[in-house]
Amino acid sequence: MNALKALHAEQDQAVWLDFVARGFVAKGELKALVENDGLRGVTSNPSIFEKAIGHSDEYDASLKSVMEQGDSRVIDLYEGLAIADIQAAADVLRPVYEASDGADGYVSLEVSPYLALQTEDTLEEARRLHKAVARDNLMVKVPATPEGIPAIRQLTAEGISINVTLLFSQGEYEKVARAFVDGLAERARNGGDVSRIASVASFFISRIDVLADKLLDEKAAAEADPERKAALEALKGKVAIANAKLAYQRYKAVFADSKWTALAEKGAKAQRLLWASTGTKNKAYRDVLYVEELIGPNTVNTMPPATMDAFRDHGAVRNAIEEDVAGAEAVMARLAEAGIDIDAMAKQLVEEGVQLFVDAADKLLGAVAGKRVALLGHRLNVQSLKLGDALAAETGKAVEAWRASGAIRRLWAHDTTVWSGADEDRWLGWLRIVEDELEKAQDYAALSAWVQGQGFADVVVLGMGGSSLGPEVLGLTYGNRDGFPKLSILDSTNPDEVRALEATLDLPRTLFVVASKSGSTLEPNVFRDYFLARMKAVVGERAGEHFLAVTDPGSAMEKAAKADGFRQIFYGVPQIGGRYSVLSAFGLVPAACVGIDVTDFLERARIMVRSCGPAVPPTENPGVLLGAAMGTAGLAGRDKVTIVASPGIASFGGWAEQLIAESTGKQGKGLIPIDGEPVDVPAAYGHDRLFVYLRLDGHADERQDETLRGLEREGHPVVRITLDTVEQLPQEFFRFEMATAVAGALLGINPFDQPDVEASKIETKKLFEAAEASGALPPETPVFEDETIALYADPANSGALPEAADGLEAGLKAQVARLKAGDYLALLAYVPRNEANHAVLQQARLAIRDARHVATCLEFGPRFLHSTGQAYKGGPDTGVFVQITADPAEDLAIPGRKLGFGTVVAAQARGDLSVLAERGRRALRVHIKGGDVPAGLKRIAAALTAAAG
Repeated sequence: MNALKALHAEQDQAVWLDFVARGFVAKGELKALVENDGLRGVTSNPSIFEKAIGHSDEYDASLKSVMEQGDSRVIDLYEGLAIADIQAAADVLRPVYEASDGADGYVSLEVSPYLALQTEDTLEEARRLHKAVARDNLMVKVPATPEGIPAIRQLTAEGISINVTLLFSQGEYEKVARAFVDGLAERARNGGDVSRIASVASFFISRIDVLADKLLDEKAAAEADPERKAALEALKGKVAIANAKLAYQRYKAVFADSKWTALAEKGAKAQRLLWASTGTKNKAYRDVLYVEELIGPNTVNTMPPATMDAFRDHGAVRNAIEEDVAGAEAVMARLAEAGIDIDAMAKQLVEEGVQLFVDAADKLLGAVAGKRVALLGHRLNVQSLKLGDALAAETGKAVEAWRASGAIRRLWAHDTTVWSGADEDRWLGWLRIVEDELEKAQDYAALSAWVQGQGFADVVVLGMGGSSLGPEVLGLTYGNRDGFPKLSILDSTNPDEVRALEATLDLPRTLFVVASKSGSTLEPNVFRDYFLARMKAVVGERAGEHFLAVTDPGSAMEKAAKADGFRQIFYGVPQIGGRYSVLSAFGLVPAACVGIDVTDFLERARIMVRSCGPAVPPTENPGVLLGAAMGTAGLAGRDKVTIVASPGIASFGGWAEQLIAESTGKQGKGLIPIDGEPVDVPAAYGHDRLFVYLRLDGHADERQDETLRGLEREGHPVVRITLDTVEQLPQEFFRFEMATAVAGALLGINPFDQPDVEASKIETKKLFEAAEASGALPPETPVFEDETIALYADPANSGALPEAADGLEAGLKAQVARLKAGDYLALLAYVPRNEANHAVLQQARLAIRDARHVATCLEFGPRFLHSTGQAYKGGPDTGVFVQITADPAEDLAIPGRKLGFGTVVAAQARGDLSVLAERGRRALRVHIKGGDVPAGLKRIAAALTAAAG
């Protein structure tokens, strides 16, 4: 009989194996150990699975088979593999389980180490794993943390066999043993069978000596007395065994008292001590030391394969566990006399043990995530980061900090301490919206069919900010679909723009989608009032059939929609802010109206949701990686996030611009997104840029490709994201949402509020209500005025720009001269947003960029108020602003109101300028008089170009 078999046959010590792997079981090697060596159980942990799955290809076929059925979450892929291995090993050991009447033959599977400090979550996961494995000879591993011990008691009471892990202290061991007894006692009181429950208490050995030896070496090094130094050195290699022997004495005491005896009479099996971590770490020690010295009845030794081989070869079998107990007590006493606290050591080792398993779990899940990415292939948009050595190093530190702190899991768990500890948890509905909306996909399909059946020619979204920018991207990117209406957006109160849109519509064949979360936002309400009145004039009382509403439950918009007989109301999620709402009803209703397959749309988005999930470590998590790059770049002064996109997906930048600016620009911090600025040679830029390039494969702009390669060669950081098709754009909505939330955390702000947007709204409302009461906005005094142009500024800016009194050209030259390195210029144009106006101002914008090497923004009001307006007022004070307003060619009345759209847009512009001034921003307003906007813009653009120098 070999030594391994003799352990059980002669000394009643069960040999378990601390290892499992698919091929090992499938090839019959586990069965051979059972038959030849008397193996009686198997333990596993994240480190074991990480080695098995992450460092071999034997699981790849199984992963491929699962992924061929459709995408899966990383955690589900891992658990599927692990559970299959545990089941297979349990089936091999089933004869041992039966022959021992349930005392042996177990396989252990550990609850997630991420839950080690969470009692309720540990309970839930242990129950779930027990049910999923569905084998009587499963033991669920639960750590002996303070939070784990109550779970051990409860699970035992529920009849689940538990392997208690990470025990280092005699005192903690006794707590665990008594928790087991208490759990069995509760089960007995409730009439449950206690005879089929087994448990082991995994008491770790070698790690004790590793730490004790280190501490003893430190003490000895500081000891001058030779005898005391020798005494300290004599304790090395003895503490772990002494500690274990005294734990065994406590085991005997616990399972000899009357409480246990009563349970034993009902057939209960004592919880055995299992010696874990029994491979020697110190080469100076005998390789079977932690086996030979801990042999004793009704115990278990779980060995790694190398230790099993060594003991089979040269191990000596004897009952050693109770040899020289007095000597063990003396060792522990001398350790205490040396000033080394075994309980403090144990506490440290538990904390380190949990972290080691967390680290292993991160590596394991990272390996699975990598294999999933490979199997997804082109279905997942590829991201690469070329940041330069310095920024890459800082980003790497941020990513590692997120991993070590479990921040991505905490984010998904709605932990506000990821950010500022404010109310961030109230705004995280976007994390799970894709799954929630997939459950309602049939509602969107029904809407799509109805729209198609009605023969509408146009669908118009009436909204602002997040309610309109996402739908605009969908309309411009997906294009017109056969049998479905064309999508347009109205997010401007400029009367010329409202009139221009209306002129393109055949109202009887038009469907309006009124989108407003709160229902109290000024613009959607006046849009609704205007077009509802126009529709009534054309189709009469059936006007409501041409309107849908998207709003939050209980909003003023919901009440108005019901009162006006809207065709249907779709509800948003109150826990999702507007800029994070594109994957909710606010984006999906317009998508369905224009024939986009919402199910396909959401399933493509879900691929990215899963890639950014809580179980995907930061190193493999595309949202975290992008957010870490953005946040770290911002902190390093590269806070101008410059979005470059292939022509077919160029409109995405307008949506991302709002998301980034409104989320991060506050408290004097933030990122300034730059959209619509054509990428150019390195000489055009300063050192404040981070370029993010969304490339549509097969439809890329060769000039963009080459220019970005040149920027990268010159040391500018570049993030590349490659889309295989336009239909994969939904992935980017979620990637950027996650990245923005991560960047906000690194910047130390709440990325879900918008205090300065609200300030502009309040100022606008005050001005408009005063105008409604008096019949006009209050008069203003320009700092300069001629026949076609007037200049306005608050006292502080007027004082800083005395040149403005000399005219437009002098005023703009002085304003542009205020730009410094690292600043940006923003043109805020409250004029119709059309190609002609954009082209004129774009030319001036680029002239300033190229001459001054500063970032530039071209925004049209009032839409930017719900977008970049937040960052301009609340972000870093690096902006120089030129606001452009104009008299409308002709005002447009709003039904039910005294004043028209012209007053609304004028109030918005004044409110905007007022808050910029209040925040101390460098702002100048240029007003075009007389309604000739094209001529006025050309004059302004010429003055800006001249000012560029």
